[in-house]
Amino acid sequence: MLCRKVSRALVVALSLLCLFAGVAAAASGKVMLYSSMQEDQLLAIKKGFEAKYPNITMEYYFAGTGRVMTKIATEAQAGQVGADVIWVGDPADYVSFKELGILERYESPEAAFIDDAYKDPEGYYIGARMMNMGIAYNTIFVSPDEAPKSWYDLLDPKWNGQIVMTDPGTSGTSKFWLNAIVSHPKYGIEYLEKLRANGCFVESGTTATHNQVAAGAYWVGICLDYVTASLAEQGSPIAFVFPEDTVSIFSPIGLVKDSVNQENGKLLFDFILSKEGQEILVSQNLISVRDDVEQPGVNVAEIASKALSLDLEAMAEQNDANLAAYDKIFGI
Repeated sequence: MLCRKVSRALVVALSLLCLFAGVAAAASGKVMLYSSMQEDQLLAIKKGFEAKYPNITMEYYFAGTGRVMTKIATEAQAGQVGADVIWVGDPADYVSFKELGILERYESPEAAFIDDAYKDPEGYYIGARMMNMGIAYNTIFVSPDEAPKSWYDLLDPKWNGQIVMTDPGTSGTSKFWLNAIVSHPKYGIEYLEKLRANGCFVESGTTATHNQVAAGAYWVGICLDYVTASLAEQGSPIAFVFPEDTVSIFSPIGLVKDSVNQENGKLLFDFILSKEGQEILVSQNLISVRDDVEQPGVNVAEIASKALSLDLEAMAEQNDANLAAYDKIFGI
């Protein structure tokens, strides 16, 4: 009886392998991804995806979120977004994408391995990586004990003129942080005013912000965990703090409605969410949204315990007003 069960399981497994091989062999053409991710991460995904689907070429357009959003808006107004899949940093942007009819409802078979907290209840988008906005510091000028442990610690006069952040008009993750902070009753617009008064400077891009902290031009910064980790791995004197009220971001992917390469778009969508795709992201210092991926050194429960509560609907509604207030306060 045991032999029969094993044989049946083997037959099922071989059948699935043959089915996958058939899909991989039959799929061809190209697929287009619009993303604000770091290019190294996109290249890693491209390499893995094209190894799995050798007859499909994965193309991508990558830039800061502001430029990606402008491209999407311009193309949507003209009648068709050129991407098959969209992957930007701010989940609140997907609320707008859905309202504008840009996204296609799609339930990936890989979604079963992802917590409902990271999914749109109506199936238009789903979290594909976890990022965290916290505080980075230069380890030459700041010791671990001295490093800020909360957003309010950045208001200490000892950091005056030594703080940097990324312009939320160009970075989706910085915009998400802005909206999360301003929409929360613990902080609000008043916090931004105090931060600016304490000499917080602005860089135009995410990479530049982190490089400036690593170079010692600024001692502390409002930064991303994975970018900080990548620089530290390369030997830069930079470290990251998950502060009280860490702003956690589940960066979603969405399938574009009536896209040119929709079936290939679904394959890319599934690959990004798959265990294989998520392991690629973990190798790039990102945090997986799946519950079956090993992530050495990452305590998701501990990060969650420090996370700021979020209201995505309110953040999307208040986005324009918050950006305008930020520009006024920071003189941009």
